[in-house]
Amino acid sequence: MEGIDILLNYLSRSSFVTFFVLGWLSIYIIVTFGVLFSRYMYLSNWLSREKQSLEAMLMGAKNVRNDSILKKCSSKFGTNEKLLNVCKSVAEKNATQNLWMLSMIASTSPFIGLFGTVVSILETFSGLGQGEGGASLSIIAPAISEALIATAAGIFVAIPAYSANLFIKRKAYEVVTYIHREAELLLSISDNKEKETQDV
Repeated sequence: MEGIDILLNYLSRSSFVTFFVLGWLSIYIIVTFGVLFSRYMYLSNWLSREKQSLEAMLMGAKNVRNDSILKKCSSKFGTNEKLLNVCKSVAEKNATQNLWMLSMIASTSPFIGLFGTVVSILETFSGLGQGEGGASLSIIAPAISEALIATAAGIFVAIPAYSANLFIKRKAYEVVTYIHREAELLLSISDNKEKETQDV
């Protein structure tokens, strides 16, 4: 109950800028977790498909599975190294999609929080300057501590955004690594077929 009273007291004394900053950071935290969960599910599913495709090829399959991204590259035009490189770069782009959002949130949210703190401190000192009584530490300290809440909120948002960025980047790297291995296997199978036809 006491925590709710403190929050309501803080919000009643807050300015428009503080509400704006806290609202902005709230949107950032929702976007962070939305991107994290959606990209994690997408990349986990994709990684599972590429793992199964690679395992099938290692067990003797002559081509990638139908649900692999390399199937489109290898079936239409045959196995071509340049075409497989294009497919790998497209796969890398798809795997790292939306990471710019997490990176932007991680780098800008502390500055947004700091902006809110600076404005709150300016308003505090402006109010103290217009007051008739002297400004003692018992008046200034609570006002500054309340102003620092915006900075704390900015850092609170930046930490999960930065962590999510690294986590998704690692997952995307795993997907791209499997696709790279599949492409190398496809090229080696294609080279073996060409040698067999030349020997005959």
